[in-house]
Amino acid sequence: MRLTRLYAGFLAATAFTAFCAGASAQDIKLGYNGDLSASPSAQSGQAAVLGMEAAIVDINAAGGILGRKLALVTRDDTSAPPKSIQNMSDLVDNEKVAAVFGPTNSGNAMAWKHIANQKKIPVLGNVGSGTDITKPMSPGADNYMFRVSMVDREQIAALMAYVKKNSAKSKVIGFMAETTGYGQGGLKDMQEIAELQGIKPAATERFGVGDTDMTSQLSKMKAAGVDTVVVWAQGTPIAQLVRSMEKINYFPLTLTSWAADNITFYDAAGKALAEKPIFMRTVGETRTPAQQKLFDRIGSKLKAPGSFSFALHGYDSVLIYAEAVKQAKTIEGSAVRLALEDLKTPVQGLLKTYDKPFSKTNHEALTAKDLVWIRWKEGKLMPYSDAMIGSFAPADFKQ
Repeated sequence: MRLTRLYAGFLAATAFTAFCAGASAQDIKLGYNGDLSASPSAQSGQAAVLGMEAAIVDINAAGGILGRKLALVTRDDTSAPPKSIQNMSDLVDNEKVAAVFGPTNSGNAMAWKHIANQKKIPVLGNVGSGTDITKPMSPGADNYMFRVSMVDREQIAALMAYVKKNSAKSKVIGFMAETTGYGQGGLKDMQEIAELQGIKPAATERFGVGDTDMTSQLSKMKAAGVDTVVVWAQGTPIAQLVRSMEKINYFPLTLTSWAADNITFYDAAGKALAEKPIFMRTVGETRTPAQQKLFDRIGSKLKAPGSFSFALHGYDSVLIYAEAVKQAKTIEGSAVRLALEDLKTPVQGLLKTYDKPFSKTNHEALTAKDLVWIRWKEGKLMPYSDAMIGSFAPADFKQ
């Protein structure tokens, strides 16, 4: 049975805008700018918004922040950078939001991060994972881009640590990546971290995001004796890759980006092949009681159970912002930025307790040690562990 039906009947993006319809002039407006309708990743953006909405309800029920309630204003960028830039200007200049969350796609964050920095509007990314999103515009510059989500380089650091630890079985390594900015950015991280780990790939191959047959590239991997392949691509092309492996009966150990958690990967790969890759994410389908409580509130609205991790990112990102405002005693952007970089009070989130999650030079709340190893099993995203994973120490995650 295809899991597609689990998220059939997408909510129209306009449904999210109703959340803030009753906002008053005294409310603190938060903006979400991301894909809510156009691409397969829209399910991630929708889940993040559901998590943000739940956090806002909880904060408002407890009295709000600084005596004011929070209100959410959403804008659907349909995965298009020009639209995302336009949305950012609208949220900042017209809606007068105090902070922006999102986007769904990393490339869109890179297209408008200069706006946030110029206008001193804190951004808490809760979906996009591109490594460079939270880097300052120039060395030492004040930086308004923060993140509570996966980070490509953090994932890759863990994958390369696995390869290094697994040296008895992972003797010949190959790299594969799609030719998009996402894929090539990941490949760059793979190559740099491999060098730090002393790993020398025997082969590197690329493929188009729309390719359906990668047997040529895989045949070269096979000829080179590759027993472990690290792949950076989106969900559907990873599925086409494992389908191509089946065509030539060649199944090296396959470590991939977290995009393999997407329902589009599962549907395109099929149940058996979907269980081949190992990857990482922030949570599996084994939940803590607090996470389950949120799932019980919003689970029926998710397009697929696997997108729940983004709801957790959304929920926690609002909690962290709220604590920074309390500490700053104002919603003024530069004061909130300084508070985020030096939070005095730990924030009890649903993914973890955030004890000084950010600093002046580090704007990532989640690191490799916070990630969970995952593999599809019987149609579910289940935790995966083995001797290598159990032996990891922070020093193993070289970057």
